[in-house]
Amino acid sequence: MRKNLFTLILTVATLISVVSCSSDDDNGAQATCNDGIQNGNETGIDCGGNCEPCETLSILEGNISDDVTLDASIEYQLTGALVVLNGGSLTIPAGTVIKATGGTSAYIAVAQGAQIFVNGTAANPVVMTSAANSPAAGDWGGLVVCGNAPTNKGTSVTSEVGDLIYGGNVSNDNSGSIRYLRVEYTGATFSNDKEFNGVSLFGVGSGTTFEYVQSYNGGDDGIEFFGGTVEGRYLVSINSGDDSIDFADGWTGTGTNWYIAGGAKAGIEGSNNGDNGDAAPVTTTTLSNITVVGPVTEGALYFKEGGGHFTINNFYVTNADLGVKVKDTDAEAAVRIENGDLTITNLQFADTAEGFMATDYTGANQSFYTEGVATGAGNGAAAPDWAAGWTIGLDNSGSVTENLAGEITGTVTLNANTEYLLTSSLVVKANGTLNIPAGTVIKATGGTAAFIGVAQNGTININGEPNNPVVMTSGAASPAAGDWGGLVICGNAPTNKGVSVTSEVGDLIYGGNDTNDSSGSIQYLRVEYTGATFSNDKEFNGVSLFGVGAGTTFEYVQSYNGGDDGIEFFGGSVVGNYLVSINSGDDSIDFADGWTGTGSNWYIAGGAKAGIEGSNNGDNGNATPTTTTTLSNITIVGPVGEGALYFKEGGGNFTIDNFYTTGVNLGIKVKDTDAEAAVRIENGDLSMTNVMFDNTAEGFIATDYTGANQAFYTEGTATGAGNGADAPEWAAGWTTGL
Repeated sequence: MRKNLFTLILTVATLISVVSCSSDDDNGAQATCNDGIQNGNETGIDCGGNCEPCETLSILEGNISDDVTLDASIEYQLTGALVVLNGGSLTIPAGTVIKATGGTSAYIAVAQGAQIFVNGTAANPVVMTSAANSPAAGDWGGLVVCGNAPTNKGTSVTSEVGDLIYGGNVSNDNSGSIRYLRVEYTGATFSNDKEFNGVSLFGVGSGTTFEYVQSYNGGDDGIEFFGGTVEGRYLVSINSGDDSIDFADGWTGTGTNWYIAGGAKAGIEGSNNGDNGDAAPVTTTTLSNITVVGPVTEGALYFKEGGGHFTINNFYVTNADLGVKVKDTDAEAAVRIENGDLTITNLQFADTAEGFMATDYTGANQSFYTEGVATGAGNGAAAPDWAAGWTIGLDNSGSVTENLAGEITGTVTLNANTEYLLTSSLVVKANGTLNIPAGTVIKATGGTAAFIGVAQNGTININGEPNNPVVMTSGAASPAAGDWGGLVICGNAPTNKGVSVTSEVGDLIYGGNDTNDSSGSIQYLRVEYTGATFSNDKEFNGVSLFGVGAGTTFEYVQSYNGGDDGIEFFGGSVVGNYLVSINSGDDSIDFADGWTGTGSNWYIAGGAKAGIEGSNNGDNGNATPTTTTTLSNITIVGPVGEGALYFKEGGGNFTIDNFYTTGVNLGIKVKDTDAEAAVRIENGDLSMTNVMFDNTAEGFIATDYTGANQAFYTEGTATGAGNGADAPEWAAGWTTGL
């Protein structure tokens, strides 16, 4: 599925109504917001007389009694119970991530008379998950919603979890709207008889929207309806520790398009009342378009505790029987089947084992189901099209495609489950922020028109992981170097080109006086097939850093098969650690224009020209600030056309240690016309220690430099980036071509 335009001009407002704040004093004051959301580091809050609104917050715990809207750009920590009280509302925008800790004490609950609005989208769901480093089922509670709709447990009943009242006489009661929500690693357990589900709906009314919801790896049931009248549409339950979807206690809603796989017990458990199988109102539902993928130990459908009136059509079951496990002691359920209250049509069994029996029910009425051809939730056993992009653990998770183009002036957070097409320039303007989570893939088309730019005072946060990098690549069927531009970042740090200079590509302003300027954080990024060319003197690099400051994090970045330089620093003071450049069409890593950052752990192979090109200024070799850097742990794998290091255009002050080369000489190609570079070498401004030449050819000459000072380097044993010529261990999992 493709949408024609992904809106990138996004301004997020956090609306928080504060009941009260407290402050010890005006110097480093600690504020507490009684709306269930805290920050813990607000300072200077004036709480004398009129309490000022609390700042943007990140800790979720407590009670909400007014209207609260979260901010998708903040990753929230759920550290305890967050309860929306009668009269209050909680709005959660698309892309919001809430990470929970605390087992049974951590859950989100909506009381009678309160509302929740989960406004996810197919491209950007809301995710409630575990904060654990190694998440597991049962890490936290889940989502609990309590309404005023009828149940056969009575009115003013206390919910099994959350200790909230539910049940009433308002069939069309409205607890809000929940769309495109994914809950993960829920199901914290009090006891065998009391544990959270992924989502628990107690007496929730038909005025509530509940659709496009997934439970993933929950410890108990995935989704459960306890009475009420709410309709459940487009539901997914994967790997539940008990039943996948459960309904009971007089639920009279309907359900359509349910995809269920990997549950431990029943695919669907449907019951009336565990204390009285004939309790009224009787559970009554019409279900359609259902897929249950086994194996499941209690069958596709467990009809129990009085069952109810079920009409089911288009029911696809694979690797499981129907079940309908009516216990001998459950007379009410058996009576209902015999009376025709359970009707299943177009039931298809696929991939059945030897000795397969369609149903475990042994009563006289064996005609309560009829077999036929079914599509189930849409694609039989395969993941349905409607689940693409917002779910996890399905074979089509992440198949939604969105176009990227335009300008970002607010905060935009991409979704790792969406495949993005970069069709033109995407520029993060001043005060804008682009967040890219681990696993996101961006495919570019359009040559020089397609690039990602970050302007001065814009922010980019690339949050890749060692085994789940962010990848920016070509969208071509047969990708090649130069298919698109690359990533361009412009900051406010000093360069020797001046201030307010226009970048070579992207036409953005860069340069200033803020050495510690921050353009964000880039970790575990791979850029591929970059380097689109305007002319011989103007072409994109894989990543271009123009005047980027030391406050920026830049590490674990690879350029692969770029048409020009892999990574280039144009002045600035940013540190570059754990960098990889493979098969660059020009220099592999380049720095110039007064760069004063440092670099450590660089692995370079296959570049067409210099492994590293280091220079000061092409117009004035003595321009200040002078390019000054300390590099360590460097590997250059040749052959490369201009040697391991090209010291040019005034060079600079370089201190380099642990420099491993194989199949290439050191280079130091100082041109006869580059007097400033030669003077620096003669003055000792280039110092290289522990340089190791490996796998050299016959007639090998260590350096091309012919000046008097031949002591600027000393040979020794080097490991380079970690393993000599071999790929370093820190590059495992997120790089390509090594």
